[in-house]
Amino acid sequence: MNPLPPAYGWIDDLRPLPRMLDEARKLYGTLEVSGPANNPVILDWAKETGLAKTFTADAIPWCGLFMAVVAKRGGKAIVEGPLWARNWAKFGKAADQGQLGDVLVFRRGEASGHVGLYVGEDYGAYHVLGGNQSDGVTITRIAKDRCIAVRRPPYRKVPVTAAPVVLAATGALSANEA
Repeated sequence: MNPLPPAYGWIDDLRPLPRMLDEARKLYGTLEVSGPANNPVILDWAKETGLAKTFTADAIPWCGLFMAVVAKRGGKAIVEGPLWARNWAKFGKAADQGQLGDVLVFRRGEASGHVGLYVGEDYGAYHVLGGNQSDGVTITRIAKDRCIAVRRPPYRKVPVTAAPVVLAATGALSANEA
């Protein structure tokens, strides 16, 4: 498992993590292959989630694929059309306040979007663990005013760690996650 940046190392000390976040954490540091080649790990996620006919190259936006594989591995249902980031606004149930492990859906331009998992927030941004952020699985700050949905995974028993997390505003704000 790749180490997290020091500002987020506390995540590895929390137990139990929400299941989807725990699965996402295991994938931290996975990178696209630049050029015409593909990362076979990312292509395997498409096979695992039944999306291999649609998702054929890691140059295709894959934040939704990342969410599909962490949902599946976390025992949660995958939304219909998971490669379209905005479809994740139908996942779980709506929440007013984000908390650790929630799904956050963002607008990117008029019709595009991005999706990832809440690991915390500062005064103006969510800190998001997601795929296809700078061509990898990273933690990125995304402006709160771009968020169009906060969705809570269904839980049999809510983990004690599933709570809002206030973090320092460190690092640049992302303008385009790809």
